Amino acid sequence: MDDQLCFALYAATNAVVRAYRPLLGELGLTYPQYLLMLALWQDGTAPVHALAQRLHLGSNAVTPLVDKLEGAGFVTRARGSDRRVVFVALTEAGIELEGKVLVAQQSVVCRTGLGDRDLADLRQELKDLTDRIAASGAVPHDEPA
Repeated sequence: MDDQLCFALYAATNAVVRAYRPLLGELGLTYPQYLLMLALWQDGTAPVHALAQRLHLGSNAVTPLVDKLEGAGFVTRARGSDRRVVFVALTEAGIELEGKVLVAQQSVVCRTGLGDRDLADLRQELKDLTDRIAASGAVPHDEPA
């Protein structure tokens, strides 16, 4: 098991999520909700299906996240001219939350013990790995792993 890439990635992911969990909890977010908020902070208003693609999830997994975030007052939903398309937008509270989340992000980055260059290199290696596996046809980009 110790020689398996899948286990090393699994253990690292769990460690990162555990580091974020209490910090995000203080802000009223779960880790999956945080990821959705990151997409909105970076990309702005987006349809649910685009958020699902961005997060490599199915739309059916994103809808409950949006429900909770809307209930917390961080996002709103509106239908576009095509009534089948639901757009998600940040509220003022959702916009303000980004500044508070920066503290949590910095805390987790510090806990990695990595410098800026090493952190950027690791992030790029992981993105490249994801792209190579997706390009091989093993896991389509638009389906959850």
